[in-house]
Amino acid sequence: SPIPTHSASPPPNSPNPTNPPPRRRPDRSSPESWKKWGKSSGWAPRKTAPAKTVLQGVHLGDSIAVNGTCLTVTEFTDECFTAGLAPETLRKTSLMELGPGSRVNLERAVQPAGRMGGHFVQGHVDGTGEIVSRVKEGDSLWVKVRVEDEELLRYIVPKGFIAVDGTSLTVVDVMEEEGCFNFMMVAYTQQEVVVPMKSVGEKVNLEVDILGKYVERLLGSGFVESMVKSS
Repeated sequence: SPIPTHSASPPPNSPNPTNPPPRRRPDRSSPESWKKWGKSSGWAPRKTAPAKTVLQGVHLGDSIAVNGTCLTVTEFTDECFTAGLAPETLRKTSLMELGPGSRVNLERAVQPAGRMGGHFVQGHVDGTGEIVSRVKEGDSLWVKVRVEDEELLRYIVPKGFIAVDGTSLTVVDVMEEEGCFNFMMVAYTQQEVVVPMKSVGEKVNLEVDILGKYVERLLGSGFVESMVKSS
């Protein structure tokens, strides 16, 4: 079964659609339109080519990330899928703000083979942030995000990784006093994901790098001290 880490979907003309190779750049995803929304029925993307790509080789119980949120496929056809939403998912993410026609990123679980061009994105959203500024510099885009739960800031470091709506990005600066961080998106990435479509004031899903959490837990448990004493 696929591991919960997500990577980008292969192109529609993949030579082996039943078992396509993973993309080498996990910071890409497939923007799709939200078609149906309901408390029990979940959603289905519109009938477009990228959605078909995401659903190639899918099975019931598989994971598909929607705006960086790992969800379980409960029903699917050749062109759409349905996933349930738990109350905790709605509390932790911005999915509740989506409606018919909203664009979303879709990603399948990565296959454990090939090069990893980004970081491990589990699809386990830690919280949300609010876009506070968007500034163009040439054909690149600066985006500044205010973290709603400032406790997450300790896991966000300059030149470190963060997933924003499921897109693996490199943090440029962290503004501790403002509770913000920023990142820059090159033109290519802007064309492939939904973050550039969002306006100031809109929410994004945030997932910090899991490695920082593990390091913090190990340091707090006394594991390092015990290793030093035993050496």
